[in-house]
Amino acid sequence: MNLTPMTLSMDSLRRKKQLECDEDDNDDSVPEQPPLKRAHPDPQLCLAPCQEPLIKPPEPTSNAPAAFSRLGPYLLLEAQEGGKAYRAVHCPTNTEYVCKVYLAGSYPELLSPYAHLPRHPHVAPVAEAVLGKHHVYVFFPRAHGDMHSYVRERRRVPEREAAALFLQMAQAVAHCHQHNLVLRDLKLRKFVFVNPERTKLALENLEDSCLLTGPDDSLWDKHGCPAYVGPEILTSRDSYSGKAADVWSLGVALYTMLAGRYPFQDTAPALLFGKIRRGAFALPEGLSAQARCLVRCLLRREPSERLTAQGILLHPWLQGGGSPSEEPGARMAEQVVPDSQDPREEEAGQETEEELYT
Repeated sequence: MNLTPMTLSMDSLRRKKQLECDEDDNDDSVPEQPPLKRAHPDPQLCLAPCQEPLIKPPEPTSNAPAAFSRLGPYLLLEAQEGGKAYRAVHCPTNTEYVCKVYLAGSYPELLSPYAHLPRHPHVAPVAEAVLGKHHVYVFFPRAHGDMHSYVRERRRVPEREAAALFLQMAQAVAHCHQHNLVLRDLKLRKFVFVNPERTKLALENLEDSCLLTGPDDSLWDKHGCPAYVGPEILTSRDSYSGKAADVWSLGVALYTMLAGRYPFQDTAPALLFGKIRRGAFALPEGLSAQARCLVRCLLRREPSERLTAQGILLHPWLQGGGSPSEEPGARMAEQVVPDSQDPREEEAGQETEEELYT
């Protein structure tokens, strides 16, 4: 197999030198170090070079598992996401990455949003991509867990912490919207922690995003996770505002962070979609007035009445760092998931949560 390194064309980036990889490439295995031809990348698509070595390169070990594969300077370790991704280590720097594997024919469309979007601290960059005969191997910085798992672990996120995290999520979306990129499939799982302390977030990738050609953000395709999809996508046979749909998904994410459950839940998809169309939801007790206000401003049935992503950043709840204004003792209450009146309802809700997070 011939592998070709690529780089993203941005002012601060330069073309990376060719890599050396193994000879075999088939659809079912990771390549094992074949020689490379000189890269001839599309000038509109380039990738950032690897970091300069930070520490002494690790010595090779004779007892390394046979399942490990070498891809240029990277060592690909165990598979993740059903074989669509691998944990990877850049050997010269001993830096850990996630390597996602895509069909080779999809890489121009896949990488074009990264070439278009300026760097942002809350959007994970592509570190490097290697093009093979059948696949393209895209390397992203290692994450330290995602928001979906974090909310399930915490059940409810206290307001101050939720505000600090949600602000970063909103900043990522606002940056994308500012540069005519609609994300379409926003959900908590798409936001990952970039530090071990789990205080800094980044949008994991730009998969499923749509690059607009002008100020009109009208979309026609029905796209998104069922729990996060907006009512206009379910009810309209015409186009809908892609940016407003992203804001609705942010509202679902914020509600879930603060309440520990989805605003709209049902085990039957038809019933779930009916609840989303009606747009009626109940906020849990113990939330501050400003937090309740922001959630309602995002989950409005009428897309034109929702805040824009840029407007979210100006909301008092985020400007004030999520300081709750309720009576003393409410902060303790806000960290507890309310009990369901019917145990069967609680069990159904848990099943729905498992099914709807994708």
